[in-house]
Amino acid sequence: MSASDFTQRLTQALGPDTVYTADADIAPWLSDWRGLYNGHAQAVVRPRTTAEVAACLALCQQEGVPVVPRGGNTGLCGGATPDGSAKNVVLSLDRMNAVRSIDTVANTMVAEAGAILGNLRRAAQDAGRLLPLSLAAEDSSQIGGNVATNAGGVNVVRYGMARELVLGLEAVLPTGEIFNGLRTLRKDNTGYDLKQLLIGSEGTLGVITAVALRLFPRTDVRSVVLTAVESPAQALQLFEILFEQCGARLQAFEYFSGDCLDLVLTHAEGVQEPFDQRYPAYVLVELADTADEAGLTTLLENVIGTALERGLCLDAAVSASLSQLQTLWKLREEISEAQRADGPHLKHDVSLPIERIPDFMVSAEARVRALYPDIRPFIFGHFGDGNLHYNLSRPAGADRDWVAVNGAAITDAVLDEVNRYGGSISAEHGIGQLKREHFLHSKDAVELRLMREIKKVMDPAGIMNPGKLL
Repeated sequence: MSASDFTQRLTQALGPDTVYTADADIAPWLSDWRGLYNGHAQAVVRPRTTAEVAACLALCQQEGVPVVPRGGNTGLCGGATPDGSAKNVVLSLDRMNAVRSIDTVANTMVAEAGAILGNLRRAAQDAGRLLPLSLAAEDSSQIGGNVATNAGGVNVVRYGMARELVLGLEAVLPTGEIFNGLRTLRKDNTGYDLKQLLIGSEGTLGVITAVALRLFPRTDVRSVVLTAVESPAQALQLFEILFEQCGARLQAFEYFSGDCLDLVLTHAEGVQEPFDQRYPAYVLVELADTADEAGLTTLLENVIGTALERGLCLDAAVSASLSQLQTLWKLREEISEAQRADGPHLKHDVSLPIERIPDFMVSAEARVRALYPDIRPFIFGHFGDGNLHYNLSRPAGADRDWVAVNGAAITDAVLDEVNRYGGSISAEHGIGQLKREHFLHSKDAVELRLMREIKKVMDPAGIMNPGKLL
């Protein structure tokens, strides 16, 4: 069947206001937001219902047409961008964005996959509850994409990854069959937990259409401290005492180097030096609770006071107001944009056993500097859950194409070092296209075989998101 015949069938089944085939209409859906990946497609489909998603996939399965599910296009690995095949169909869930229910007794939310994460967080808040999944792109990313990539964010140390927040899923399989797993049960030991196969699968096994999520009490009482540390080893010691003494109140434990702070102060607006002198690195700690602001602040001050006495940090600044809290967070949140303003750079979203982070940071830097002595590391991340954004920028004064020319060798060195420490080459951004080759070379052979066998069972025609992950 020719492409025109297929798109005509697709249009007849779903309607011209759902299926887009004109070049101008398709073009915005063919690139990732960073402009690193560009592909082709014969159509973009924007269904409004699960039944329409099912109809689309059934037709694509019949004709062997590849399908690329697309969320908010905030990914960093090219996982939602089509490859070079002209046969591709891009399937966007952006019109399926309703909150189907919020239950403040069971403390659950059911939302369609195209709902914007930030909107869901605000809906939960309006209902007196907390949806703890929070990340930089939350006002653009969609919950379906968050779940399909098993998103992380800043609150993982307390609430876990997206996987831990999902109670149930509705999804459409490549055959067009609907997986009706949209349950809100906290306990269900009836066989295999099939939803977990779809979480983190990056659209390679099916299309998530709705998600049942856990909600938590609102933690409106927050206290933040920015501490200065001399090394990652000292940051690790600080984490141990905070985890021990603050328990579940410990909501975020974020690390960034002094070089990151320099970058933010250079490129970001509305920021200022947090201390009278510059330090090698910083840790931003947030505690949160449902009540007793004074008690929470006292707890944090006491723990940090003990840490200062024991030499576990060099200096500290505790937020005394909401504006001060936001100011301290801004120093951490602006790092990515500041690095973008600095120019092309390499991003490595990796995770490590927390206790190995200090050793890794020493050996990884030695390894990359052996290749390029003047390379500029800008390292930050969610230290409390073992996740580092090990980002590297070109030497000062180097041409803007330096990263494109030398990046592959550097990435090979960094990811090889991650594997040497028993870490993961992807902590929260997924594999997509960017890390596929490294994934295939670093993953255990048995794991890869089982993944491929699962893929063959669930997607026998191999139409789901080709060129990604496997």
